[in-house]
Amino acid sequence: MEVKELGLSGLLLLTPRVFKDTRGSFMEPFNAAAFSSATGLETTFVQDNESRSKAGVLRGLHLQVSPHAQAKLVRVAYGAVLDVCLDCRPESFTFGKHVSVRLDDSDLRMLYIPPGFAHGFTALMDNTVFQYKCSNYYAPQAERTILWNDMGLNIDWGVTEPIVSDKDRAGKPFSQRPWEV
Repeated sequence: MEVKELGLSGLLLLTPRVFKDTRGSFMEPFNAAAFSSATGLETTFVQDNESRSKAGVLRGLHLQVSPHAQAKLVRVAYGAVLDVCLDCRPESFTFGKHVSVRLDDSDLRMLYIPPGFAHGFTALMDNTVFQYKCSNYYAPQAERTILWNDMGLNIDWGVTEPIVSDKDRAGKPFSQRPWEV
């Protein structure tokens, strides 16, 4: 597994080993020992989630706050997304900064997102299947949503008219520090 730091403390782009031949391909999306060896992290994942989205769907920006904060390991099983990670850790030197990365089913790269990051994505293809592992169980009382189109963040989501849920349209601006509420 190849590991690349993305400029925000703790945010990692992972490229797994993929074995290809005339029959197709094989890979291990997750192996705890290989993950730990490659990243130096001892993360225990307790929940897997999967979404299927049509092109133009925007999901995010979501995070869970302490004591239910989550690290995530995200990937695309089918299709493509523009993935966005926003550092919401006030003590971090990259606080308020974000990174966008295209993830798709051709190169099979994954993102490790540490606790304290808000996360979202835009589906770039119909029937995109997005999968992620979480280090903590979903807790509705700990969920926070940051306004996806907050002008202060200036995030380019890669689509002009995204399809957004009512919950995501009602997100709080970053300047209101919704993770502290």
